[in-house]
Amino acid sequence: MTYLRQLRAVIRKDLLQELRTKQRLATMGGFAVLVGVLFNYSIDQAIVAAQDIASGLIWMTLVFAGVMGVGRTFELEAEDGAFQGVLLSPIPRDALYLGKVVSNFVLVYLVVLLVLAVFGVFFQLDYGNHPFMLLAVLAVGALGFVALATLFGAVSSGTALGETLLPILVFPLLVPMVVYGASGTSRLLAGRPIAEVEGNLRMLAAFALVALFAGAGLFRFVVED
Repeated sequence: MTYLRQLRAVIRKDLLQELRTKQRLATMGGFAVLVGVLFNYSIDQAIVAAQDIASGLIWMTLVFAGVMGVGRTFELEAEDGAFQGVLLSPIPRDALYLGKVVSNFVLVYLVVLLVLAVFGVFFQLDYGNHPFMLLAVLAVGALGFVALATLFGAVSSGTALGETLLPILVFPLLVPMVVYGASGTSRLLAGRPIAEVEGNLRMLAAFALVALFAGAGLFRFVVED
């Protein structure tokens, strides 16, 4: 079996499992909707313009909802010993990691789109003059987040604390991503030109690439210990 076929097999298995159970997607989606409802009633829009704080809310929702979903990546397979069976297969560990990153990214990005829709409904959010650039910034940021969270999800799943340890491990490393992501999103929502956001997008892309390469290199040591 070629590397790409092995990669596709992991992605297909994870996505089919999620389609059958819908546990993680329902959890993340429900959290995103609840955040929109709560902020809708907790913000006095006569004093604070939702457009001005929407970028921060979007990224915080992405991070917290993502941790809730990605943190369960290995817990679900560990419950019935399925992950040990996967480790006994001849699939390369980096292909296993990248496959899980891709499947997690699909789920997290669906939640990102839901967040944008929810905030658009509750806050009448204006997506700016470059909505596709906005989607690109969120996609690259979500990829970097998922790359880190998947690696540390494997770390936390092997401890007594389980997924409750994941936020402690991953949140400090997400600071650059949130800073550049929220800044770029804020400028796009404000209708600023793309030229002002290109630097943020490059930094997010660099963050995502470093996270992917580090995760692919370290994953085997995490799951085999």
